[in-house]
Amino acid sequence: MSSIYGAFEPRLSYVMTRIQTELESYEQLRFAETGDHVYEHLTARIKSDESMREKCRRKGLPETAYSALHEMQDAIGIRIICAFRDDIYGILEHIRSLPGFIVVEEKDYIRHAKSNGYRSYHLILAAETAFEDVEGNVPGHFFVEVQLRTIAMDSWASLEHKMKYKKDVKNQALIEAELKRCADELAACDVSMETIRNLIRNS
Repeated sequence: MSSIYGAFEPRLSYVMTRIQTELESYEQLRFAETGDHVYEHLTARIKSDESMREKCRRKGLPETAYSALHEMQDAIGIRIICAFRDDIYGILEHIRSLPGFIVVEEKDYIRHAKSNGYRSYHLILAAETAFEDVEGNVPGHFFVEVQLRTIAMDSWASLEHKMKYKKDVKNQALIEAELKRCADELAACDVSMETIRNLIRNS
């Protein structure tokens, strides 16, 4: 079976490399200027053929390139893990300034956490390219999903994700309550760590 992305797959790789390079260049520049890293880790991926097909089935969509690249917006995924919350908002400002990238959607789950305690910043970008896109447009646009979190937020999200897909978990309500409590405590720690970092910077 051929890839759900068809002839567009190499274009996804091009877009992913392009934004990854932009972010890595920004990190290197900021480190040279300040001696501080703006992020700790950056990962980039193209959603696998199997995962995208499964998502299409789950949403009742045909398993086509149009579904994968127009109806879905996460074929390309970037995750940025920062030490401090204010670094997240600094990176966001840089992303908004990047030529050829249009912000389509933003969801701030840091200042407005989900009811279960989940915190992260989600961003959907449309990357303009010289290539034809799945709708036949030239220049073409390809979606990129960006998630930004602190180290604490990422650790919590990883644990919550594992619990979500566990079957026959006992004491579900208790576990959910404990996860929410941990999320709130970690959020408080993020604020405290940022305050300490700022005190050190200003001393």
